[in-house]
Amino acid sequence: METKQIPLNDLHVKLGGKMVPFAGFNMPVRYSSDIEEHMTVRKGVGVFDVSHMGEFLVKGTHALDLIQLVTSNDASKLVDGQAQYSCFPNETGGIVDDLIVYKKKDNDYMLVVNAGNIDKDWNWINKFNTKGAELKNISADICLFAVQGPKAVETLQKLTKVDLSTIKYYHFAIGEFAGVQDVIMSNTGYTGAGGFEIYVHKDHAEAVWHKIFEAGKEFDIKPIGLGARDTLRLEMGFCLYGNDIDDSTSPLEGGLGWITKFTKDFTNAPSIKKQKDEGVKKKLVGFKMIDKGIPRHDYIIKDAAGNAIGKVTSGTMSPMLGIGIGLGYVNTQHSAVGSEIFIDIRGKALKAQVSKTPFVG
Repeated sequence: METKQIPLNDLHVKLGGKMVPFAGFNMPVRYSSDIEEHMTVRKGVGVFDVSHMGEFLVKGTHALDLIQLVTSNDASKLVDGQAQYSCFPNETGGIVDDLIVYKKKDNDYMLVVNAGNIDKDWNWINKFNTKGAELKNISADICLFAVQGPKAVETLQKLTKVDLSTIKYYHFAIGEFAGVQDVIMSNTGYTGAGGFEIYVHKDHAEAVWHKIFEAGKEFDIKPIGLGARDTLRLEMGFCLYGNDIDDSTSPLEGGLGWITKFTKDFTNAPSIKKQKDEGVKKKLVGFKMIDKGIPRHDYIIKDAAGNAIGKVTSGTMSPMLGIGIGLGYVNTQHSAVGSEIFIDIRGKALKAQVSKTPFVG
């Protein structure tokens, strides 16, 4: 399959971004070093171009009915200007994708989905759209900049009259930003470092990017690649679709019971409810390395006797903690916080401990 380009591809090349294929797109993985970029976001301000993400508009009198049917969370609870983390359960107990539902106003929603799943998700929603909600895939027209870090709000406030300090976590405003109308400014970061995500039409994207960098100059703002995005989200214990959750993991196994509401009917709800009542056999947990070593995707997790009890789904060296951290599925009896587990790293069983997430906070 041909690798697609995000609208500002050439700019990232010019900025020294190392471009790699990711989720079907040519994406900047780093500009300097992952650790330097990670620390920029934790201590100052950095900008991720995540324009590869997908955006669908869902409108009309049947918009909410459709969203309620295909997502696990209860979107009827949303107020205007609120966003909600959710997932699309499939019909076999797994997850089609995780997503964010944005409520602009009654009968007017936006769904933000993962880049690698745009076509899959679009087909999935359309399959259930039997009542005629208006659907529009605007993924190719929208650029998305995640401006993250403790200096993000100060940087962005220079570019808008909207008071960003009043926008709570998982809420958003639509207004003028950097001279452009109808920009979505959303407090829905994936780093735990604070900040906003800016949704802007691709025609204005490059001008807006430069204005953000001008505004953040005094804070030594930097472009940030996917490498640091991964270590930042892992320090928060956030799931990455395709690693930690996928078509074969149930929302309950993946620790997403909190976004699975049985107060309404949704795709495959009865079998997920049955699983809740009977209890899951495996669970996604966070863990910290006790012995020295870096856990990686697909490494085997063992018990003290050397029996395989699960698998690492995501792992890295935490730049903030200076130790290996990870997420992985383990048999439920080994899932309690404080449980001793062992990660098989190149034939050696290295000790680790099940930990609460976020790891950093």
